[in-house]
Amino acid sequence: MIDAEILEKIRPGAKVRVWERIKEGDKERQSPFEGIIIVRKHGKEAGATFTVRSILQGVGVEKIYPINTPTISKIEIIFPAKKVRRAKLYYIRSISNKKAREKLGVNV
Repeated sequence: MIDAEILEKIRPGAKVRVWERIKEGDKERQSPFEGIIIVRKHGKEAGATFTVRSILQGVGVEKIYPINTPTISKIEIIFPAKKVRRAKLYYIRSISNKKAREKLGVNV
């Protein structure tokens, strides 16, 4: 379960590292996924989600995480969200890394 303090910091424009539990056979390991939060939907409801976008090997990858999922072991806030002018940062998909860094003030 995610702390209430961390939930408040999960906002569009924040750079985060999400540690998720992955079960492979009888073993379990943790895998990090680091990126920028581009959207948070449905507030604090049971079905609330947030989307994290990263660029891996030159390809944009987005993962949608439910807030109340047991597969998330922890979330680290690398850079808190600066003041962004949009609630949903879908435009990040179509601009270059350099422009995204300028607009958000974060290393993408």
